[in-house]
Amino acid sequence: MGIFDKIKKIISSNKKSDKEVEIYDKGLSKTRNDFVSKLGLLNQKYKSATEEYFSELEEILVMADIGVGTVMSFMDRIKDRVKKEKTNDTKLLTELIIDELFIIYVNEGVLTNKIKINEKGPTVLLFIGVNGVGKTTTIAKVAHKFIDEGKKVLLIAGDTFRAGAIEQLKEWGKRVGSEVISKETNADPSSVIFDGITKGINDKYDVILIDTAGRLQNKINLMKELEKINKVIGKLIPDAPHETLLVIDATTGQNGISQAKAFKEITNVTGIVLTKLDGTAKGGIVLAIKESVDIPVKYVGLGEKMNDLMPFDIEKYIYGLFKDMIG
Repeated sequence: MGIFDKIKKIISSNKKSDKEVEIYDKGLSKTRNDFVSKLGLLNQKYKSATEEYFSELEEILVMADIGVGTVMSFMDRIKDRVKKEKTNDTKLLTELIIDELFIIYVNEGVLTNKIKINEKGPTVLLFIGVNGVGKTTTIAKVAHKFIDEGKKVLLIAGDTFRAGAIEQLKEWGKRVGSEVISKETNADPSSVIFDGITKGINDKYDVILIDTAGRLQNKINLMKELEKINKVIGKLIPDAPHETLLVIDATTGQNGISQAKAFKEITNVTGIVLTKLDGTAKGGIVLAIKESVDIPVKYVGLGEKMNDLMPFDIEKYIYGLFKDMIG
């Protein structure tokens, strides 16, 4: 079954009982109302796929923050398929557009959104990202998810350079019901993490979530710091951290892509957490991230509530974008 048929199935079964589908629907409404309404108007304006049609389609995709390079290769593929499949009716092109956007993300194999779980002890998730992207709040939401699943979760305040970050994580720990390991401001992050991981092992925690500093303006120092942190974690728990999750604010658009590229240069990023996707009309950034850095999106923030951080699902994402255009 192709992606278009799968989305039709989601719509026809009217999965309002599926809470995740509902959250994707609501969270992507800004992008859908902007991007899809423009696409709908374009299909009304042109009855056949002329060069003018393709030119305007290209502009709409760029404005959705999919990224110029991604859009150019996408347009080449769309034009090629129009020729091969002899599909010139713009109404029928919707299916091709949806299909090709799906292919951008999948690219010869679905990138897994599953978090790697350690079966022989605590699962360690290291969170990285610049200040202001919602990193601490994201850690709290991920902790909440694991706690809801019955897991014992420990938080470690590894961003010791900002007193505010330590206090914020402590406050979130109280709210979600998770202990927080911390030290005084400006303490060595590795020492805090050593103490936290040791406690996590001794007290048989299921999941350990670690906050880190995000001083990207000094990449060499940050790289050395992350190398040291990774070494400390790996000595205590082989193969850990099991995930290194980069938190990006979706509303920053292409600046978020630049952050992803920069962090990929200095450490092994295994997944992206895209926050505030509900706050932008440029939800195409999900596709731009995939094309630019080829790192899977593991979670997307689709609202401010604790339960609005969703595991990324490409089918539900495409549904959230295009449901109004599929009958």
